[in-house]
Amino acid sequence: MWRRGFIILLLSFPLWADGIIDQQLPDFYQQLKQKQTFSDAWESGKFHTVQQWRQHGRKLLRDSLLWPDEPVDFSPRLIRTEAQDGYKAEIWSVQLTLQSRVNLMLLTPDLPKPLPAVLLLHDHGARFDIGKEKWIKPFKNDQKLASAQQWADKYFSGNFVGDELARQGYVVLAADTFGWSERGPIAYDAQQAMASNLYLLGRSLAGMAAYEDLRQVEFLKQLPQVDKNRLAVIGFSMGAFKAWQLAALSDDIKATVSVAWMNSYQYLMQPGNNLLKGQSSFYMLHPGLSAKLDIPDVASLAAPSAMLLINGAKDKLMPREGVEYAYARMAKVWQAYGASEKFSGKIWPQYGHEFSAEQQQQAFNWLAAQLAK
Repeated sequence: MWRRGFIILLLSFPLWADGIIDQQLPDFYQQLKQKQTFSDAWESGKFHTVQQWRQHGRKLLRDSLLWPDEPVDFSPRLIRTEAQDGYKAEIWSVQLTLQSRVNLMLLTPDLPKPLPAVLLLHDHGARFDIGKEKWIKPFKNDQKLASAQQWADKYFSGNFVGDELARQGYVVLAADTFGWSERGPIAYDAQQAMASNLYLLGRSLAGMAAYEDLRQVEFLKQLPQVDKNRLAVIGFSMGAFKAWQLAALSDDIKATVSVAWMNSYQYLMQPGNNLLKGQSSFYMLHPGLSAKLDIPDVASLAAPSAMLLINGAKDKLMPREGVEYAYARMAKVWQAYGASEKFSGKIWPQYGHEFSAEQQQQAFNWLAAQLAK
């Protein structure tokens, strides 16, 4: 279902369709790829200080969103509440942007306030009936409960990470990205059509998603139960991309956990890779940005705030060589700040595209250390 505020032109044009790129890369594409450079990377040597580079890079990133800052009153309405063991679960209806009124799931521990808070950003996963429910267990008798449990079993060792964080004393917030759960389903061809429509309006689907994440941070900050100086973000897969992107855009994020989405364009721009197929990749493609900054360059704009990257060596979507290259490139930026201890990247040899119980425990321990008073 399409949300109000958008003109639907029903136009779509696959940029690199399946079968075309797999069979034969066009010569001009090969030539462009071979000449690809990142003119505004920290390693370019153009910048006198890493702080100067960060200021410049953040402006590049923010401008590439093609989404103006349009503050609007959140006008929150409580929809439903349910007591859990040690915390309270709520659903709030919130006006995130001029175009989008969204239901958020909010978990608040039964502990003295204010508390540290974590924003959770969900994956793509080729499953659109659930979004925020991938992180937080739906309410009793919710029709999405079975789907959510299947997802947790498949990717999270059966755990609902958001609920576990609430039990550990964090306020937890999660929402649906446009196209998922209550904001969908909008899949593949429709996502690409939406991206095309937004480009024709001078906007961007990736920019819309990023701006909504920024607005979620603003909503979280103003909650009375939240310590606004101890905010973190955790993302898995597409949500991992959005997590380090959010940290690159906002000084409010003190700690970032990004699971199963880090690489370099040179390793992802290969035949058959999802990033070249159009469709859902438009949630992660900012016009013109990749001519100036590589993926690890963008993520490094979050420095010197704390960042933990988790990847699996068996992840077919994220080639290990690209993960290692990105980690090394990012580490240099934190080193330039004199904050090497704030950056951590780990490749788990036994895991694939997942966030296992063992990896979750690493993330929980790391997060507790970063957000300790």
